[in-house]
Amino acid sequence: MQSLLDWLTSLPPLALYLALAVAAAIENIFPPFPADTVVAFGSFYAARVNGSVLASFLSTLAGNLAGAMGVYWLGRRYGMHWLEHRFRMSDDRRYRMVQTYNRFGAAGLFVSRFLPGVRAVVPPLAGAMRVPAGRAALAMGTASAIWYGIVTWLAFTAGSSWEELSARIASLGRGFAIAAAAVVAIAVVAWLVVRRRRGA
Repeated sequence: MQSLLDWLTSLPPLALYLALAVAAAIENIFPPFPADTVVAFGSFYAARVNGSVLASFLSTLAGNLAGAMGVYWLGRRYGMHWLEHRFRMSDDRRYRMVQTYNRFGAAGLFVSRFLPGVRAVVPPLAGAMRVPAGRAALAMGTASAIWYGIVTWLAFTAGSSWEELSARIASLGRGFAIAAAAVVAIAVVAWLVVRRRRGA
């Protein structure tokens, strides 16, 4: 990881923005890749060399959305069986994710993009479920814009401490994950209550 971060500091601005786009795209294809760290450090370095916060944000967003839609189309092309094999999904996990979308639609895709361990599965699952491409892109793109917008803004306003920025982003990620899980839990409970009342 350190060698990758060191490499980023050797890049001119345009190549740095391209590297941010590629890193943000890769996390959709290879989830263990630490895209958040790379984007945060790349943006942090861009700020130190008078780079553009808008260019950092837009390149990251474009790369992430391109990667997400790429695996969306793979899910759409090869279907649920490919998805289950690719992510080693249990029947129970697949059922719960499908039910989340069936209940909450695009809002379910949006919230799920903030859940660790789930966010990478959302694009191909949307494709396998034949969610309209525009609807999937809007939900996933909005979630990415919020997350990477905050990461980029923090990087450009962090001062000179990379360690402090890294800790803040890790804390922010945990906060988003907890909030997203809480939203899902509350929405499920509300849905169950409404369903029971209608049944009654």
